[in-house]
Amino acid sequence: MSFVKPSFVHPAMPKNEVRYLKRDYEGAISTLCAGCGRDSINAAIITASYQLNIEPHHLVKLSGICCSSKTPTCFMSNSHGFNTVHGRMPSVATGVNLANKDLIYLGVSGDGDTASIGMGQFVHVIRRNLNMTFIVMNYGCFGLTKGQDSALADFGTISKAGGGASTPFQAIDLVGTEMELNASLVARSFLGDKR
Repeated sequence: MSFVKPSFVHPAMPKNEVRYLKRDYEGAISTLCAGCGRDSINAAIITASYQLNIEPHHLVKLSGICCSSKTPTCFMSNSHGFNTVHGRMPSVATGVNLANKDLIYLGVSGDGDTASIGMGQFVHVIRRNLNMTFIVMNYGCFGLTKGQDSALADFGTISKAGGGASTPFQAIDLVGTEMELNASLVARSFLGDKR
C-alpha cells in the first residue's frame, strides 16, 4: 500500500460537467485494514459522485462511531463533514438538513452503529423520510471492540472469540424494516460486485 499521494495531474485528465477531476473527489489516503472492503465502498462513492457531477462543497457527509465512520475521511476532502456520537448520526443529519435543504446529505454507518445503539434513530429517520442517502456497512460484528456479534450477524455465526459460542438470535433485516416503513429507495449490494 502506498502512503504517498502524487500531486502531479496529467493535463489531459478528463473532467466532468462541473469541471472536476475524478481525483478531486478523493480524500486522505486510507489507513483502514487491508481487505476490509470499506476502500471499495469509498471508491464507489468517489466514482458515483464524479459521474453524477456533484460539486464537493455541496455535499455533507455524516457518520457515527464505528469502523465505517473512518471512511468519510477517504473521499471528498473538500466537502462538509460531521462525525457524531455512536448511533446518533440520523439526529444530527436531521438538524443539519433543516438548516440547509440545498445540500446533498450522505450518511455512512456500520451495523453496530445503526442496528444496535442507533436502531431507534435509524427507524425514525426513515419515518421522517429525510432527504439523505444512508449507507450501512454490514460487518456482522463490532470491529472496533474486537469482534462481538452485531445485531446483523447471521443466526448460528461462530463468534470470533471461539469456544463454540454462536449467535443465538436471527439477524435484524434492515432492508425489510426500510421497506415496511416506506423508505423512498432501498437497495442492497455486495462490495465484491463492481457493476
